Amino acid sequence: MRVPQLTPRSALFGLHIGALMFGLTGVFGKLILAGPLVIVFGRALFGVLALGAAFAGHMAAQPRPSAHQAAMLVGSGVLLCAHWLTFFLAVKVGNVAVATLGFASFPAFTVLLEGLLFRERIRRSEYQVVALVCLGLVLVTPNLDFSQGATAGLLWGIVSGLLFALLSLANRVSVRGLDPVFAAFAQNLTILFCLLPFAVGQLPQVRALDWLWLVLLGVLCTGVAHSLFVASLRLIKARTAAVIFALEPVYGIAFAAMLFGEQPSLRMLAGGALIIFATFLSARSAT
Repeated sequence: MRVPQLTPRSALFGLHIGALMFGLTGVFGKLILAGPLVIVFGRALFGVLALGAAFAGHMAAQPRPSAHQAAMLVGSGVLLCAHWLTFFLAVKVGNVAVATLGFASFPAFTVLLEGLLFRERIRRSEYQVVALVCLGLVLVTPNLDFSQGATAGLLWGIVSGLLFALLSLANRVSVRGLDPVFAAFAQNLTILFCLLPFAVGQLPQVRALDWLWLVLLGVLCTGVAHSLFVASLRLIKARTAAVIFALEPVYGIAFAAMLFGEQPSLRMLAGGALIIFATFLSARSAT
């Protein structure tokens, strides 16, 4: 299957659809009754199938990665696996809104880790991003009792954001010179091999309806969303793409409110607005 030829207008529309599909990730995690391990395994399985079907010929023409690149891809795949596991755990113990907002803290971690690991000077605007995210998280946190579901969910969401920041920095090294679709395929394949021994015993108990949600999660939120993102970047500036994808938490929270009645309080909305604004600023300054 080939990606259709895009115009600048259709590429912009495709980016919004991709951000929307990424925003649906938490919703599917809520709909699926299986545990996080099965959800991540299923997402990787159908993600691999979708990416392989869409880009088989394209990836076959790519040069083989070196041994060092292959090792880095495996390492980034393990990070992606941990990121997904903690995110879906956040959804299960909390709700979609707090999990999504906790994950949206990743720009602050990226700024701090980039300065620490790559010895890059942190600009004043980046310190402002960190401060906005921290203030937003304080407002979003329901209370300091981590035995409560919402607070524990937020904590797992923040861990997911930290792991995503580490993944983003690892990708700076691991996917350099590689096709991004091939890299995504390899990372999802790594997740399959990592989780297969643990997930195989649980698969017979998965409901038929859950398999449908897993197919949609893997195909739409991984295969199609990633394909739209990569194809759109051929015509849309990276700065514009980053700003559009900063809307992902907005889509996720909106769908959770409509489908599950997860109505955030005014304090959570204020904190979420600060985090999303910080993500917007980080996206603009990073491109």
